[in-house]
Amino acid sequence: MDEIKKKFPVCIKIPVLWGQMDAFQHLNNVIYFRFFESVRITYFEKIGFLKYMEEKNVGPILTSTKCKYLKQIKYPDTLIIGAKVPEIKENRFLMEYAMGSMQKNTIVAIGKADVVCYNYKLNKKEVIPQEIKQKIIKLEKISL
Repeated sequence: MDEIKKKFPVCIKIPVLWGQMDAFQHLNNVIYFRFFESVRITYFEKIGFLKYMEEKNVGPILTSTKCKYLKQIKYPDTLIIGAKVPEIKENRFLMEYAMGSMQKNTIVAIGKADVVCYNYKLNKKEVIPQEIKQKIIKLEKISL
């Protein structure tokens, strides 16, 4: 799963649990989104966005998400899930994910999410704070 670790600056490792499979004996589609959520939250923690939200009531909110299922995942397995931000706009950014199976040694799902910077006190979109934007740029090693 070196491919994911090289292309995605934030990665987590999660074991597949027996109870996460569905009646078709593969990982339930809801679990993919939970795993994407887990890596997304890890990314936000790494750039300080959750702490910023706690202090200023301004933080991320998911506006859309999708997943492309490439291969079935079955128990037992351990997954490597990566997240990156390839695009930043004034008040939103795109997040991409890759999920790799250690058992299959290949990418089994990819996903995307649109994340908006949101003022939870005023209930409206807000410009991404400069300090958060700079942390994303530094983590991603991108130039705008």
